[in-house]
Amino acid sequence: MACNSSNCQSNCYKNDEEQAEDSPSPAYRKSSTSINGQNNLCVKCKANEPISCASVGSGGDDTRFCYGCFRSNLYGKFRLSVTSHAMITPSDNVLVAFSGGPASSVALQFVHEMQHRALKNFEASKDRSLPVFGVGVAFIDESSVYPDASEKVDDAIKEMRLIVSKLAPPMKQLHVVPIENIYTSDSIDGKDRLTNLLNAVNDATGKEDLLLHLRMLALQKVASQNGYNRLIIGSCTSRIAAHVLTATVKGQGYSLSADIQYVDARWDVPVVLPLRDCTAQELNLLCRIDGLKTFQLLNNPPAGINGLVSSFVTLLQEENPSRECTIVRTAGKLTPFHFNRIPEINDCNVPLATRRRQKRYNLKTIESMTSESFCPLCNSPLSNSDLLSSSSLESCQSSRFVGACCSSCRFQILPKDSSSREHFYTSLPQQLVARMKYGSCDNSSSLRISFMQAANPRLPTF
Repeated sequence: MACNSSNCQSNCYKNDEEQAEDSPSPAYRKSSTSINGQNNLCVKCKANEPISCASVGSGGDDTRFCYGCFRSNLYGKFRLSVTSHAMITPSDNVLVAFSGGPASSVALQFVHEMQHRALKNFEASKDRSLPVFGVGVAFIDESSVYPDASEKVDDAIKEMRLIVSKLAPPMKQLHVVPIENIYTSDSIDGKDRLTNLLNAVNDATGKEDLLLHLRMLALQKVASQNGYNRLIIGSCTSRIAAHVLTATVKGQGYSLSADIQYVDARWDVPVVLPLRDCTAQELNLLCRIDGLKTFQLLNNPPAGINGLVSSFVTLLQEENPSRECTIVRTAGKLTPFHFNRIPEINDCNVPLATRRRQKRYNLKTIESMTSESFCPLCNSPLSNSDLLSSSSLESCQSSRFVGACCSSCRFQILPKDSSSREHFYTSLPQQLVARMKYGSCDNSSSLRISFMQAANPRLPTF
């Protein structure tokens, strides 16, 4: 794991080539004096004055750095994650999940900077042997779930189009996809089925978790249908720390290690987390000093377990700024799964340096856990206890689907009575039903087939 910017004084990210090309934003001001009246200098470069807390509305150890060192340190952690885990190669076509929040805004900005530098190197090289990876942006419109925020979402989409258009060259396509597009039928029927599906879940935490699974399903569908082979999610240290505790409370300890790694290739399009070593405080600070526009589309805080744990982790972080990093570092000692790595590349067109880097940093077989069965609802790997509980199944499809799910989904999301359960099953998207039909087949293969069937309903089912 990369070191924390709050305690790193080793100049490990100090590199002239990696310095930000943009000048500090107008919000950046300098702090001229320290507590003892002496000139206060950046703890890293020892030359420039640090960022002023008053100018950015934030405190903490990050304000001991000047603008250049703070930004290069944060970008260095991002770039180290990308290169160490072979997240992006020159031949890739990556899709950035963009919600308008600070994390996704920084992820999009950093990916753009990496692409822009690759383009300059490509144009400067004589042989032009290394191509420049492509970048797309996806926003999942959930206004059908939250009708009160529809007007705010429309305004945000206009701003997003403007933001993406300015990130050029190369040009990037913005995919605005309603979440009801996970259904293959028309939009009106999709909205009704989505509403019926969410209304069938009585638990507030279960409804939030289900919506999170559907959002990932929508992103995977966008990526598969538009030729992207990587999906970048802006999950940071703060969000992962909260997930560690919520997953523990919900009884998802077996599958926890699958969700917190840098790479998650159990999906058709592998999911990567390049901001895993960055805290929310750092990302918020960068958005302020860089002038990156962010959006708060939903005013309602998370409810149930998710809201309680999120508030608890925020309180812990206020008392000790290293608590989130400690939680993630401790959970990172769990044994990862075999799909927590990028599938090995055997294509002769891929540069040799890229293949060597991937082979060096990928997990060894003996260092990973294997899993052949996944929950059809949340796609979590199933433990032996989950498999044993599904041995006694009834003949109807809805009961078989319930039996194939993990214990957390059965308790938190699935309805308890049989009539509501049948209604829930009939409202599910085809992709989730297909997961249960393919059973213990390779999950990425079954997902590819289900996405193909979603795009073309005439394909036969099995």
